[in-house]
Amino acid sequence: MIYDKPPLTYEQQIALLSKRGLTINDEEKARRYLSHISYYRLSGYMIPFQLRKDEFNSGITFENVLDLYIFDRELKLIVFDLMERIEVAIRTQMIYQLSHKYGSHWQYDSSIFNNLRIHSEVITAIDEHCKSNNREVFINHYRSKYTNPVHPPSWMCMEIITLGQLSRLYKALKYRKDKEDIAQHFLLHTKVFESWIHTMTYVRNICAHHARLWNREFAIQPEILLKPARPWIDTVYNNNRRCYYFLCILNYLIGEINPHGHFKAKIHALLEKHPNVPIRFMGFYEKWESEPMWVD
Repeated sequence: MIYDKPPLTYEQQIALLSKRGLTINDEEKARRYLSHISYYRLSGYMIPFQLRKDEFNSGITFENVLDLYIFDRELKLIVFDLMERIEVAIRTQMIYQLSHKYGSHWQYDSSIFNNLRIHSEVITAIDEHCKSNNREVFINHYRSKYTNPVHPPSWMCMEIITLGQLSRLYKALKYRKDKEDIAQHFLLHTKVFESWIHTMTYVRNICAHHARLWNREFAIQPEILLKPARPWIDTVYNNNRRCYYFLCILNYLIGEINPHGHFKAKIHALLEKHPNVPIRFMGFYEKWESEPMWVD
């Protein structure tokens, strides 16, 4: 097939939505939003309001679609903020555990890794940053003060690699005990911990690129937690393909890092603020709030 759909003006976009049954009470408001949120991006939030393709259910308004879009944006802000805290904690444990075993520059010791390709890729990324004109101030300080070793210590290098690189570096560790010592800090089995970091990288990219999160079916699914050491959800609800399961993962991890945090309260407040959002598409189930991990 040849793609021959022409671009539509804002007025044409509004007319098309009206033709498909969407109630637009304020066309100027709709035009303003469509000038800042592309029609295509917003169309992903229209699907739950259509039993038939390109035909809105009776009574659906532009505000319903917009409310869902805003909900997703606010959800991603909460998730992104929490992942930052968890990511920092993971970096900290990798630095602490491995530097006390192998010294300050363990990241350059290829003997403690069993996947040398991954190790080489991460080291190359570190070296490229250290040589770049936009390197961090603390890297400049090290290079101006020390000549041996040439490379900065792990507590500097681990701050300049991405979460994805950190995830792969953990996976590449050779010795099971090294992995266990890091994962145990978060009360997880190494296999589960490795999987969860991988999924976090995936979700972080979704949030960073402002893609839909609320109803996404995860392409990278986290390992199911079978032996939790903290309050967890009933095994009958182990749907690890949807957002709810990932929210439970974040709740589990932050419970060890900051047990008095406000993540649960923020999720409850977000759902109360947007009561019409169909959260079943996220994997939420009836009476989820009564699960021990979600009870304050």
